[in-house]
Amino acid sequence: MGLENIIQLDKAITGRIKAPSQNNIFWKTGAFFAHSGDSWFWLAGLFIVWLLTPGEWHRRTAVLAASIIIQAVLVLSIKFSIKRSRPPGEWGAIYRNTDPHSFPSGHATRAFMLAFMAWGLGPLWFAILLALWAPLVSLARVYVGVHYFSDVLAGALLGILIGWGLLALSPLMISIFPWVF
Repeated sequence: MGLENIIQLDKAITGRIKAPSQNNIFWKTGAFFAHSGDSWFWLAGLFIVWLLTPGEWHRRTAVLAASIIIQAVLVLSIKFSIKRSRPPGEWGAIYRNTDPHSFPSGHATRAFMLAFMAWGLGPLWFAILLALWAPLVSLARVYVGVHYFSDVLAGALLGILIGWGLLALSPLMISIFPWVF
């Protein structure tokens, strides 16, 4: 199977997942999940929890916030190296204008990274919640038309890999910046 065949298969799968209309509850739910993976949303929420909680949640939120920043730098480096254009469409102007490249999906990478890290950081209910949420965010990005299926598939795999690496590095991060954690 050649590269052109893979691209055509990717477009066909994407076409099957993409919403046919923006005028129904399914599309609005998809848009909600697509936005729920935004980095600013996560960083703001983690910062509030970090400010308000001592102990384990204070440390956990600091590790996750640092990981989001590291993940964003890695994904943007890849995106601006590959430069794959987003699928054509109107929705998602903020994404299309600030980040015109689609491969890999930063949202899918972030969602799967957070879900993977939650298994290592705990608690169990948090890990289960994020494990259910991550695929919804990823598929929603295709559903609303801002990513191809291969973008989110690559993002999910990259997120797991980054999550594994950052979990392994978290003791080092904590020892270097103990006042943050």
